[in-house]
Amino acid sequence: MDSEPSPKDTAGADRPVDYRFTLANERTFLAWVRTALALLAGAVAVLHLLPLGWAEGPRTVIGLVLAALSGVITVYAPLRWYRVQRIMSQGGALKLSALPLITTFAVGLVCALVLLGNLL
Repeated sequence: MDSEPSPKDTAGADRPVDYRFTLANERTFLAWVRTALALLAGAVAVLHLLPLGWAEGPRTVIGLVLAALSGVITVYAPLRWYRVQRIMSQGGALKLSALPLITTFAVGLVCALVLLGNLL
């Protein structure tokens, strides 16, 4: 007589999440933290370590863009980890995030600026 609960019975209820999904969510969180750390290291390199021979203005702009993106990702990573964990425990659908696309465009822009700065 025991039957499986219907989706209506469990909608919105917190239930255990398969540990594989929890660990995958944690790996994604750690990947975002590594990305933020790499961007911050790039910012330090541009601002203080590399003799690019650029004027102070462009060098500062690129360094600050990298540092700001690092800060955004640092704030985003734990919020995303928590939100995804909560949604998985409630059986909800995950929404796409715009931050991977924003990060890709920002890093591409910085690469283009560095290449152009070296060519000019």
